[in-house]
Amino acid sequence: MASLLRSSARLRSVPRLSAVRFLSTSPHLRAAEKPFFPDEPTAPKVVTAIPGPKNQQAAAELDQVFDIRSLNMLTDYTHSIGNYIADLDGNLLLDVYAQIASIPVGYNNPNLLKVVQTPEMANALINRPALGNFPSSEWAGILKTGLLKAAPKGLNQVFTAMAGSDANETAYKAAFMYRRQLERGGPDADFSESDLTSTMVNQSPGSPHLSILSFKKAFHGRLFGSLSTTRSKPIHKLDIPAFDWPQAPFPSLKYPLEEHAQENAQEEQRCLAEVERLIKEFHNPVAAVVVEPIQSEGGDNHASPAFFQGLRDITKKHNVLFIVDEVQTGVGATGKFWAHDHWNLTSPPDIVTFSKKAQAAGYYYGNPALRPNKPYRQFNTWMGDPARALIFRGILQEIERLNLVENTAATGDYLYAGLERLAKQYPEAIQNLRGKGQGTFVAWDTPKRDEFLAQAKTVGVNIGGSGANAVRLRPMLVFQKHHADLLLERIEKIFKL
Repeated sequence: MASLLRSSARLRSVPRLSAVRFLSTSPHLRAAEKPFFPDEPTAPKVVTAIPGPKNQQAAAELDQVFDIRSLNMLTDYTHSIGNYIADLDGNLLLDVYAQIASIPVGYNNPNLLKVVQTPEMANALINRPALGNFPSSEWAGILKTGLLKAAPKGLNQVFTAMAGSDANETAYKAAFMYRRQLERGGPDADFSESDLTSTMVNQSPGSPHLSILSFKKAFHGRLFGSLSTTRSKPIHKLDIPAFDWPQAPFPSLKYPLEEHAQENAQEEQRCLAEVERLIKEFHNPVAAVVVEPIQSEGGDNHASPAFFQGLRDITKKHNVLFIVDEVQTGVGATGKFWAHDHWNLTSPPDIVTFSKKAQAAGYYYGNPALRPNKPYRQFNTWMGDPARALIFRGILQEIERLNLVENTAATGDYLYAGLERLAKQYPEAIQNLRGKGQGTFVAWDTPKRDEFLAQAKTVGVNIGGSGANAVRLRPMLVFQKHHADLLLERIEKIFKL
């Protein structure tokens, strides 16, 4: 434990010293806005080409033992702080990609450093339990003070998992088992001999011909079940056997929204009608509909609250489960803790999956019948990780202490207004700007998108894309208005190159 404390102290001191080197008088830091990270740099710093010589050398070394073809940048995490990510050559970039939307409260957050220094965390790390068999006596308390404290409205139970794909996989399993339990007469009805023997040869009725309905351009993960609901890019799916499951069209909205209200409403009704048709007619009966509040990997595609309410109504009407995949949108990114809170649903989703900014993973549910009728049906060795649940509790404490959901909503409005101004000046560079009122979950389409992303690093910004042409912003919850000013200036600088 003493070693852990010494290590954490060293880690804490490095960003503090590093930040001082980069501090400079900045017109963008607003006097009325208190920075969440007082020692954070006031601006990015680019001192070499990116990647620089040290990064190139380290990447070559890594390539000998690890596939680096998806490499964005090798990172120096000891010198990264707050909203800034450091590389090995002394470059410090404003990070609005945040590890593919998965860093919630900043690099080297001092309060999370305190969480990892506790005996509770040390115990969770060195005695990692097989949670289904040997949970600690503290597990209920950890869940109640963390993951379940943040549970979506109407959902009071959680199944913990390892990653977003895993969360969706296990949610699908829950949906299929629930459906078959209903067909047998309820959770008390036992399996037939035919069920038991047929499933051992992958035949029905034990292995039923059921399906999960997803949407075109959706992304729900890269494991076998989740991959069959992923429709964003062929490269994700090639060569992998897939289930015979249906896909419905996701609304293709026209922007600005206020100028195309009637057309967009008609488009959403068209998509809803196709969802209902597939539920009624698809040859493998639909057990659940899964949808992202904002299709993220598929291009940052949005739909209105009315569309999602329509989905909820259709699934209720046909006794099909409604799964909301909040892996990328959850934990405050859209200006509400859960993106589906924007929809004002008349009844909650049946299942909500989560990961990324939670730094943990799993799914929430409320109906007790979504627990399988027998043990070991929803099970693996780890079933999540108490250490990650403790980190989430620390994240939640930071979110509450600093009002970070409210900050994200306000900063998002400010950022969006700035992007609207740039869109008027550079209409070819910012097309189909979207995400108004959705916190910092903002995107736009641009020609030569990949060239734009590369140029962003040269001006000190780490940013990502989605779909074929979209630039997506995924700042952390500690992203503030003065960071938005820096980002807007650098975006305009790229447009002027």
